[in-house]
Amino acid sequence: MKKLLTFSLIAAAVSSVALASVAQTQMRVGMAYDAGGKFDKSFNESAYNGATKAAKTFGLQVKDFEPSDPSQVVQGIRAFATEGFDLTIGVGFNNNASITQVAKENPDLAFGLIDDVSAAPNVASLTFKEEEGSYLVGYLAALNTSTNVVGFIGGMDIPLIHKFEAGYTAGAMAAKPGIKVVAQYVGTTPDAWNNPGKAKEIASGMRSKGADIIFAAAGASGKGLQDYIKQVQCIKAAQLPAGVKFSSDNFAKVTKSASYKAACAGTTRPMFFIGVDSDQNYLGDYDNNPATLNHGLTSMMKRVDNAVYTLISDVKDNKFKGGQRVFGLKEAGVGYAMDEFNKSLITSAQVAKVEAVKAQIISGKITVPSK
Repeated sequence: MKKLLTFSLIAAAVSSVALASVAQTQMRVGMAYDAGGKFDKSFNESAYNGATKAAKTFGLQVKDFEPSDPSQVVQGIRAFATEGFDLTIGVGFNNNASITQVAKENPDLAFGLIDDVSAAPNVASLTFKEEEGSYLVGYLAALNTSTNVVGFIGGMDIPLIHKFEAGYTAGAMAAKPGIKVVAQYVGTTPDAWNNPGKAKEIASGMRSKGADIIFAAAGASGKGLQDYIKQVQCIKAAQLPAGVKFSSDNFAKVTKSASYKAACAGTTRPMFFIGVDSDQNYLGDYDNNPATLNHGLTSMMKRVDNAVYTLISDVKDNKFKGGQRVFGLKEAGVGYAMDEFNKSLITSAQVAKVEAVKAQIISGKITVPSK
């Protein structure tokens, strides 16, 4: 009886997360992914990478749940809670209702939510200033377009993706006043994240309007844009619409592949996509040779991996706190990608300009619109 009483006193003095750690010899984390799956080369995969890094660093166990139907999400999250997982993370705003419901059912457990804010006090809501990173890649798009027309493909038509569009448009216009930004969304339901065929169709329409650089914030649908640019590789002078003409040729001296030369003879300019969430630059290396022209201009890095890793680390160290946490440029939560695949595309002078703009955003001198 004395031992039981002592345990009760201890339990009242320590956090529930600490108790869960004591109950298990190995910390356990459950990951419930969003539409598109954990290997979407984008948002979900970034979360997966953060959890995988934490598992290797801290020696903990991570289990995945990939629903085949949205109605299954709450069941998967509840299963993690029932087993007493130290932390369960819902990846994507679509998982808000399920995470919040199960968190309220289990007030002594820790939960995380990516890209939305939960009303439950035991949920850490990790959100990002997507507009800030999008501003930077929009700026780069404007510096490199040869037609003065750039495109934006959004996944689901919702406020979250409007932040990407708003930042991208503002950055492009800041770098080149008068530039035209063409925007279109894949759809209005969660299926919009996994419809590359529709995204490919949208990309074709944007090319017909003169867009030579297109940014997709569309999850797995973004593969449709990448496939389309792989197919056409360039935009030809004869295909430009009325009122649009080539105004620059930034990539004239970049080595081209044999397939590019064959497909893009005559007066042409290369086309590029801008990746999202993860560094997707390598996906534009269509001939598996980084030395030749790459069709991934850059990527808007949304460091979901860093956010997930930080949250897991906090739980491990008994520092978990519920509530919203925002990751922007200042917190290294967003940015743009530079690597071996685009180093020949973006000059050091352009990098200097973008870094100066980045510093102004961090200092508050530039305020980036979110809608």
